[in-house]
Amino acid sequence: MSPKTLIIIIAVLALARIIIWVAPAAVSGAKQRGLLREYLDAFIIAGIVALVLMQFVVRTFYIPSGSMEPTLDVNDVLLANEIQYRLGNPRDGQIAVFEPPPVLGTTDFIKRVMAAPGDALRIHKGVVYRNGAALNEPYVKNRADYELQIKDYDIYVDGEPLDPSRAIIPPKDEWQAPDRVPSGYYLMLGDNRTDSDDGHLWGFLQRDRFVGHAFVLFWPPSRARFLR
Repeated sequence: MSPKTLIIIIAVLALARIIIWVAPAAVSGAKQRGLLREYLDAFIIAGIVALVLMQFVVRTFYIPSGSMEPTLDVNDVLLANEIQYRLGNPRDGQIAVFEPPPVLGTTDFIKRVMAAPGDALRIHKGVVYRNGAALNEPYVKNRADYELQIKDYDIYVDGEPLDPSRAIIPPKDEWQAPDRVPSGYYLMLGDNRTDSDDGHLWGFLQRDRFVGHAFVLFWPPSRARFLR
């Protein structure tokens, strides 16, 4: 349900509540009026609470592609905590919703945080090495069929640096080290490494583009679970 739809429902309930207040004869019987008022009040309060949560705390997100398979399937619906990234920074391994780079449109993306500021990252023969340690990634559908390494103030894919005119690669003066993620940037990858429009194509993601931490998959019910 969208916030707009919820606002309409709350408005209709509030109107019914006002009618009962200004024209009590519209409902026969004091007992029936009292009971109806209680139900309307409860639904209005619940609706307002839900609206606040949707606007400021939790956002629903629909999965449009297979880039996060098998963790998330096409048409899955999940909840993302919007407060968490206002109070703290994204962490390695988290599944995050974010605004994509401007050249990719305005529809939110969802990927996994693979490298945070200060991290070194390399992908060699499909295995991801973060700060020199190989990651155990049971959630990956297909391992990367490309080589990737952060070095020389750039992201190198199959031995070639990403083009700063087409990818988000900050200038050298924003890097703290030539082989580590600069402050204020993250590297995002999909779990379906061979079919994901992610950081190996468009570079780093700026910190201010994060929307929320995806923490619950709630639809369809057969797949409902907390995300890790």
